[in-house]
Amino acid sequence: MVQSASKLITLDEFITQYGDSDHYELIDGELIDMEPTGPYEQVSSLVGRKLNVEIDRQDLPYFIPHRCLIRLLGTNTAFRPDVILLDQTQLVNEPLWQQEPVITSGSSIKLIAKVVSTNWQNDYARKVEDYALLAVSEYWIVDYLGIGGREYIGKPKQPTVTICTLVEDEYQKRLFQNNDQLVSSIFPNWQLTAKQVFAAGGAVAM
Repeated sequence: MVQSASKLITLDEFITQYGDSDHYELIDGELIDMEPTGPYEQVSSLVGRKLNVEIDRQDLPYFIPHRCLIRLLGTNTAFRPDVILLDQTQLVNEPLWQQEPVITSGSSIKLIAKVVSTNWQNDYARKVEDYALLAVSEYWIVDYLGIGGREYIGKPKQPTVTICTLVEDEYQKRLFQNNDQLVSSIFPNWQLTAKQVFAAGGAVAM
């Protein structure tokens, strides 16, 4: 991700100007250009596809929107997840949904997955804090290149999926590498390894 060199903008200005673009999100009024690469999109697509298989298999009232923003009320911040799993039974309580694909409540969200890019600090720190405050049940940090800090993915650094599961008001984190089977509280019976995720982006776990 690359931060755009420009003046701070409001959340309403961001939604008006960039709400339809998949390339930008807003953090504290600063416009962030996400600059996704091809491999980045491949990893994101694989995660979404695997989740959709489970949704269909279990006939759950969940779906993955093509475009969606998470608006943090009272701030000039709007995150744009790579994959967000919504509970359509909860959308009746979303004040903005009928006009625009914007989510404001953690109760509408079953799972968020974020593919890590150059601005990994936001994914590992800022978003972990904000999603916990929003009460998002599960947050995945998919670091298929292993570029996050050692304090997050260990030493030596290697491709890692970090799954954050909300317990009370804090996330418990588990790291998955190599052939580790991913463990999700939302889909406890599904079959997917960390290595399968990394392979989608051309990364090979050591």
